[in-house]
Amino acid sequence: MQVFEKPIVMLDFETTGLSPDMGDRITEVAALRIEGGRITDRYVTLVNCKARIPSFITGLTGITQAMVDNAPPVDEVVPQLLDFIGSDALSAHNASFDEKFLVAESARLQLAPAHQSLVCSLKLSRRVFPGLSSYKLGLLSSQLGIAFKSAAHRAESDAEVAAQVLIHIGRHLRSNYGLADVDADLLVSLNKLAAAKVPQYLQKRRQSS
Repeated sequence: MQVFEKPIVMLDFETTGLSPDMGDRITEVAALRIEGGRITDRYVTLVNCKARIPSFITGLTGITQAMVDNAPPVDEVVPQLLDFIGSDALSAHNASFDEKFLVAESARLQLAPAHQSLVCSLKLSRRVFPGLSSYKLGLLSSQLGIAFKSAAHRAESDAEVAAQVLIHIGRHLRSNYGLADVDADLLVSLNKLAAAKVPQYLQKRRQSS
């Protein structure tokens, strides 16, 4: 019985704002590869997009203008990031946010991501653990007994906790439903279901496996 025998890359960006369409840029990235229920590799760096860092972003993340001004340039970071992800499945907490920045920053360099599927650990948590008080990463992780090892709102710290949440979900699905394999395809399917339909779906999945 395996949890994530095929790799899943957990991605987290820190950014200057909420929308690349409004000109917001990435300031930091962390990509952590999960294999067999543990983190096996990581790509982490600050990013220089020659963007102004708003003061509220510095207050939230601790990332200063000087830090990004001295960081590797975006045209070096993004190709390395895409190479790291490759064609593995991709995951993020609120995945549509991180994927839209990945696509936008890649497009600026006439590049395109090659990940085969996208798993949202936020949506997944809502479906697998309905009824929790919050699904924001910090509050969700504390409810699941997962602690931050360093400050929140930094890419590596957030990606590390999100990865542990995903592993926790994988182990929960395996032990509670007796599934022979938990992989990205299963998680993508769960992302698309209403929470009330998840137990029945998993029971059918177990019977057919």
